[in-house]
Amino acid sequence: MKYSLFVFFLLLAAATSDLDSDRRALLLLRSGVRGRPLLWDTSASSPCTWHGVHCDSGRVTALRLPGAGLFGSLPVGGIGNLTELQTLSLRFNSLSGPIPPDFSNLLRLRYLYLQGNAFSGEIPPFLFALPGIIRINLGENGFSGRIPGDVNNATRLVTLYLERNQLTGPIPEITITLQQFNVSSNRLNGSVPDSLSGFPITAFVGNDLCGKPLNPCQGDAGSPVSPPPVSPSSSGKKDSDKLSAGAIAGIVIGCVAGLLLLLLLLFCLCKRKKKEENGPSRNVEAPVSAAAAAATTSAVPKESTARNVPPAESGAVSKDLTFFVKSFGEFDLDGLLKASAEVLGKGTVGSSYKASFEHGLVVAVKRLRDVVVPEKDFRERLQSLGSMSHPNLVTLIAYYFSRDEKLLVSEYMSRGSLSALLHGNKGNGRTPLNWETRAGIALGAARAISYLHSRDSTTSHGNIKSSNILLSNSYEAKVSDYGLAPIISSTSAPNRIDGYRAPEVTDARKISQKADVYSFGVLILELLTGKSPTHQQLNEEGVDLPRWVQSITDQQSPTDVFDPELTRYQTEGNENIIRLLKIGMSCTAQYPDSRPTMADVTRLIEEVSHSSSGSPNPVSD
Repeated sequence: MKYSLFVFFLLLAAATSDLDSDRRALLLLRSGVRGRPLLWDTSASSPCTWHGVHCDSGRVTALRLPGAGLFGSLPVGGIGNLTELQTLSLRFNSLSGPIPPDFSNLLRLRYLYLQGNAFSGEIPPFLFALPGIIRINLGENGFSGRIPGDVNNATRLVTLYLERNQLTGPIPEITITLQQFNVSSNRLNGSVPDSLSGFPITAFVGNDLCGKPLNPCQGDAGSPVSPPPVSPSSSGKKDSDKLSAGAIAGIVIGCVAGLLLLLLLLFCLCKRKKKEENGPSRNVEAPVSAAAAAATTSAVPKESTARNVPPAESGAVSKDLTFFVKSFGEFDLDGLLKASAEVLGKGTVGSSYKASFEHGLVVAVKRLRDVVVPEKDFRERLQSLGSMSHPNLVTLIAYYFSRDEKLLVSEYMSRGSLSALLHGNKGNGRTPLNWETRAGIALGAARAISYLHSRDSTTSHGNIKSSNILLSNSYEAKVSDYGLAPIISSTSAPNRIDGYRAPEVTDARKISQKADVYSFGVLILELLTGKSPTHQQLNEEGVDLPRWVQSITDQQSPTDVFDPELTRYQTEGNENIIRLLKIGMSCTAQYPDSRPTMADVTRLIEEVSHSSSGSPNPVSD
């Protein structure tokens, strides 16, 4: 018995000693970096109660300090002495210098998130010698030199993000099985290794690379960049030029022949259509296939049984199109098929196209996918949606239903989506969004969603996100894709990790009004922070946008989370921005009963907007 007690106290003393070592390492880190001080109660004997510090079995196992305003170099003897550390997140700070060499002591490290800093120097090979490492994110830093060939030593590694650095040289042959990979926007050259060719093109753009999925490399079989072969007896460059011109002529002739064949086929189809026009069978195809629309901005009309009939009164059937309104000009399905088409994007409920008629009318066409309800339910749902009218809802014009195709025609919004405006062009020529514009967008969207909720207690939007907030020429918000969730397969609907989904939602087709409020709150936070809730760098370690905002505001000033573009042009009135931020945070309460109603949210945003000084101005100077 005495021996057992002796061993117990010996182990307890050892554990206490190790935790003291962790405490000293954290204090060294705190004194080594500059900027806003870490709000740690250093009088506490245990560091396990400090913000961002997580312990297990009496040791520090996780250190998460994202966006903590830290800058300077990491000291040797700090983090490197947290020998039980499994997760390290210092993303979105301003830390610089190299990764300390004593990081090689972190033998239990599994997740390393250092993106969004100013680290420099070469990527240390010892990172890939850590036996448990699973994810490494070093994106958006200043690392230089080559990608270490030691990557293959990290046999458990599934994520490697190195984008937006200054890396040079070729990509090494990587034999381990990665699930996530990105080296875009560096200075890399050479060919993409075959083992990485299955990743999307976005993982490699912004370099001098070639090979699948990019353009073929010079000399590859079938490569369009390879010169035509030259006969040994040829006179060099002159004959090569002639052969190249001949090849081009052959291509042109082939294209013309193909076009003539296509026109002949269309002529035959049109004749057959006229013969069958009064027959019992109807089989109308989609106005534009995704592949065809992606290849050209002009859609080739497909076979149709529609006649040139003017739009009918609301709810009436004009051959194959069912119209809700007739104030957008006269057209039928045949005219829609013949309109030039431009791909706008692919969303969770279907692909969208811009259809332009010869007489100047422009509409948006959404090709719905994975509709899981029968025709009767589909038509009832669309008739209900088409009867809704609000200045901040995208107006539905008509719809089409067949066994194979379901189309929804609506008004076209010239400025695209809020998502594109917030997260699109970040370079020269970007039009920054000021406070008045953002507040106006939030208010317009809130009014539209509040209107939907006022119809009855079961009506909800079901898919609120920034890509579904469209903007007019005057930056007026118009909400789209409302009420479609119940008719779309739950496997096609956005999943919970997309950043907008309320935590209680388990079925994407059954979204409550309180779940809408949560999604709208995330939208407000996105509008004010400029950070997309679906951004992989924000989500990859399980931190969603509301939790990120909460962690920063708990530790620092609320203004630290704001989009720099917003505060740069806002000289006064930050209290109104903070008020809107708090409204967004209240909407994202964990429990539905703790969230306000959309009517209350709209009233609060109206108060914030009315108390803002200055005249509304869609964009800042």
